[in-house]
Amino acid sequence: MADRSSKYVFLSGFRSRLQEPNPPFRRGYHVELGAREKALLEEDPALKRFKSYKYSVKKASKVGNALTFLVLAACGYEILTSAASKAL
Repeated sequence: MADRSSKYVFLSGFRSRLQEPNPPFRRGYHVELGAREKALLEEDPALKRFKSYKYSVKKASKVGNALTFLVLAACGYEILTSAASKAL
């Protein structure tokens, strides 16, 4: 009996935490950005030439993947041909 009552006490405490209407970590009211924040968010013309950096990295990655595939295919071909020549 004591075991059953402790189970209900545990579950009731768990339910009360789930039903909390307003958790303390909710966002507050919206505050308008200041002049410094707006200036930081504006586009900087000095950084415009680095905009294509992400595209070039993606392109280099694709070329690297293709070369890796090519090397693996060539190694597989060499292994198969050497195994086939030994089998004959």
